[in-house]
Amino acid sequence: MTIIPRNGDCMARKERILIVGGGIAGLTAAIALHQRGFAPELVEKAASWRAIGAGIVIQPNAMRLLRELDVASDLEATGAEIRRFQFLNKKGELLSEIDLTELWRSVGSGVAIGRGELQKALLRIVDRERCRLDVAVTSLSQREGSVLVGFSDGGAAGYDLVIGADGIRSTVRALAIGATAPRYCGQAAWRAIAPIRRTNVDEIQFWLGDGGFFTTYSVGEGRTYGCAYVAEASAGQAPVEGRLARFRDRFATFGEPVRALLGKLARDDEIHCSAVESLELPDWRRGRVLLIGDAAHASSPMMGQGGCMAVEDAAVLAELLETSITIDAALDAFSPRRRPRVDWVQAQSDALARNALAPAAVRDAIIKEHGAQAFRDRFAPLLRPP
Repeated sequence: MTIIPRNGDCMARKERILIVGGGIAGLTAAIALHQRGFAPELVEKAASWRAIGAGIVIQPNAMRLLRELDVASDLEATGAEIRRFQFLNKKGELLSEIDLTELWRSVGSGVAIGRGELQKALLRIVDRERCRLDVAVTSLSQREGSVLVGFSDGGAAGYDLVIGADGIRSTVRALAIGATAPRYCGQAAWRAIAPIRRTNVDEIQFWLGDGGFFTTYSVGEGRTYGCAYVAEASAGQAPVEGRLARFRDRFATFGEPVRALLGKLARDDEIHCSAVESLELPDWRRGRVLLIGDAAHASSPMMGQGGCMAVEDAAVLAELLETSITIDAALDAFSPRRRPRVDWVQAQSDALARNALAPAAVRDAIIKEHGAQAFRDRFAPLLRPP
């Protein structure tokens, strides 16, 4: 493998890189690194490829990077291009509307899609021969610029760099940096995809109620994603049995499109329910171990940027590893490059969650008056390349 630094000098390298985790961050990192001449290995503890969750919006700041990785065309063919964002009250009355095409004009379009379809698109590009399923990391030991990794299958191997992309409850984080617990954000999220075709497939609707809100958008192929956030005092997991009935009852006073979506669901297990959590770490790195994506900085999903930040992390890391003289120089540059952007997303997501759960009379009036401009201000820093 030949690395060409920015100064034009060539230096042969044969770094061994391990990526832990086969979600958005891990698969994107594997693709980005391979594109830049590296040959990373990837391990995933699940026994099969499976996407967690239901739907996702790949916003333009991430889509521009996925285009470079030859992933975007699959997403655009399967998903739904998003052009508008609407704030509505629970009855469906419009409070504010944002033209996303105009907002993101300098960047490109975004796509809403099922998480399973996103995973398929990434798996089409990734080097599957260098991916191992049903393998977890059990130990990490660092010495003199290398990391000895123990695996659940009894094997062990040495690496020059370990990338922890294994999610909010990262094993790599616990082993290398410490067992930092995520912070509960005071909300539970209910997510599902229903077999219902939206009239306007190019818009995201954000329905605001009392103590909760409901987001809907098309994910292509005659399907609509519905996601509800409900204020909850504790992070206890809701039992699967009776989940659909509780979901319908909680949003029975919302407008007909929300009720119609819930009416198309047939089983309790069609609904994915989880606590909304975030993670803030003072350091994403320990020696030659680096965390990316949710393993480093999981965020409240209010800005819809969690997956997008993971894509950006992967692309920036691959660029730095290619253009830096040493691995350590690349890792030294990673956090200063990424943290201001990630911190912005986390702070804005927290603020938006608080505002959305404010008393309806005050909140709705503010959104009518200032919602569109606040939305544009919130996303303006993300128009710049990461």
